Amino acid sequence: MNPRAAVLVLLAAAALGCAARGRPFEEVKPVPPRHSVIYVYRPYSFFGSAIAPTVRCGGQSAAIRPGAYHAFVVPADKPISCYVETETADAVDFDGGPEIQYLRERIGLGLIVGRPQLNPIDADQAQSEIQSCCVEQP
Repeated sequence: MNPRAAVLVLLAAAALGCAARGRPFEEVKPVPPRHSVIYVYRPYSFFGSAIAPTVRCGGQSAAIRPGAYHAFVVPADKPISCYVETETADAVDFDGGPEIQYLRERIGLGLIVGRPQLNPIDADQAQSEIQSCCVEQP
């Protein structure tokens, strides 16, 4: 096999797998009583792949790389805010309740560094997108 073809095969194999290393998506089961789950996921995109800003939900945090997700298991009896920042910040607030929520993180163009965005996504769309993500390893 010529060197160009070998490089193309390796690039294609990398693109098909998880960008982040870890197990493929798994739902948190069972959800502990009086808790809810907030899945924050970041579909793979080459743009912004050099940064992994820390996402904070309640008292927990995780730096989510492209192609990864993190499940935040939070108390359902109080409002929760999920927050991320670099040169700008974005936040999403939840009223609480025993629900499963999905947030998609994207990195937009920034002046010096990419600007993270958290977008609430409905369960059907999120389920199809998060399947290609791997659990973020600490």
